[in-house]
Amino acid sequence: MTTPDGTQVMILTPKATSIAKQGMPAFFGVSQNSTGAQHLSLNLTAFGPGGRAKTHFHRDYETAIYTVSGAIVLLYGNKLEHEALMLPGSFTYIPPEVPHIAFNLSLTEPATAVTARNDAREQENVVLTPDLDGPWLDERIAKRRAEG
Repeated sequence: MTTPDGTQVMILTPKATSIAKQGMPAFFGVSQNSTGAQHLSLNLTAFGPGGRAKTHFHRDYETAIYTVSGAIVLLYGNKLEHEALMLPGSFTYIPPEVPHIAFNLSLTEPATAVTARNDAREQENVVLTPDLDGPWLDERIAKRRAEG
């Protein structure tokens, strides 16, 4: 469908998830690749039971997340020293350049979140930070899941 000014309106219905650079399954929606968008992206992240992302940050752009289902823990900061619990109905804002990792708190139930970014090429600007990973992070996540 084309609007009077020639702008194309598009409707996408992804049939399957793809793996994001951050390591979690996502239904990729609006982006430069899918629609030609110039300044935004919108995806649905689908954490399976026990699912988690890779530690990363987003170069030069902001991220907004709306939690649809489940409980998702976000560890963030230069040493992942801070924690936020994302529950259904909550909105989360992550500034540019902030290292973070998200994981499904449940080992038995899925969790989903809608993610919007002000970068249409959002996967190209994901920077993995493996220096923040390690056995200590696995232990911290396991401990947090045990706490509920």
